[in-house]
Amino acid sequence: MAPRPRSYASAEEDNARWATFPFRRGDIVISTRSKHGTTWMQMICALLVFRTPDLPAPLGELSPWLDRLTEPKDELFARLAAQTHRRFLKTHTPLDGLPIVPQATYIVVARHPLDAAVSLYHQGENIDRGVLRRLVGLPPDDAPPAPRPGLHDWLMEWIEDDPAPTESLDSLPGVMWHLTDAWGRRSQPNILLVRYDDLERNLEGAMRELAARLRIEVDEPTWPALVRAASFSAMRAEAESVLPDRNGVLKDPAAFFRRGTSGAAREVLSTSELGRYEDRARHLGPAGLLEWLHRM
Repeated sequence: MAPRPRSYASAEEDNARWATFPFRRGDIVISTRSKHGTTWMQMICALLVFRTPDLPAPLGELSPWLDRLTEPKDELFARLAAQTHRRFLKTHTPLDGLPIVPQATYIVVARHPLDAAVSLYHQGENIDRGVLRRLVGLPPDDAPPAPRPGLHDWLMEWIEDDPAPTESLDSLPGVMWHLTDAWGRRSQPNILLVRYDDLERNLEGAMRELAARLRIEVDEPTWPALVRAASFSAMRAEAESVLPDRNGVLKDPAAFFRRGTSGAAREVLSTSELGRYEDRARHLGPAGLLEWLHRM
């Protein structure tokens, strides 16, 4: 008997929604940590499912974030029930918080934690907290925001912080918890692990491999247009239609696609500081995962 999914809930998300979600054969669940390439993988799946860069609706409508509380569950489930295409859903819940059903495929995208942390830092400045609180039904918070440290100091705090991983999923322990759980399931036929760096270095190859794993056939002449549409520059140019949330939570849509490349943390941390990250990571994840994750 499969273990009961772990509970992950906050003021903005609740994975309990998955317990009553009616899966269909062929459903694709994209399970990632924040800033690990979630929207990129949603776009790739959209392009493969529809086999055209001319998508029939904005990405957030085609591939909703199922656990986010900005949309009532009944409305969201009705919207998903009305979809006739192969469905692909977004979640930031680790796999141990999801029902793992044989008729669905689960994709986990893994990014170097330091690169994801830099992106997370910059995204923090781009979120309108007042709009987000209103959408999830929280009262306004009139207290002025606390001043944030600079990127270097924030990264060092992030490296050293040691909360319970299941309670702080975007911390370093939380990121490693999500990835370690997926790594342990990688031999299961419906669990796919994808490295962000591999998407960055060989997007076409990664897309072709993903299409094969999802059993999606794409006519050969169609591939160049799909790969172009999945590029970082193309998604940034179409930010308004690609954004995961089109409800005003993000102050600047284009800023969501800030840079999209690897190595930003290495530009601000010293060799010894990078070594401290590596020490922490070794205590939080298995050696095989870290070797795969950090491979250049």
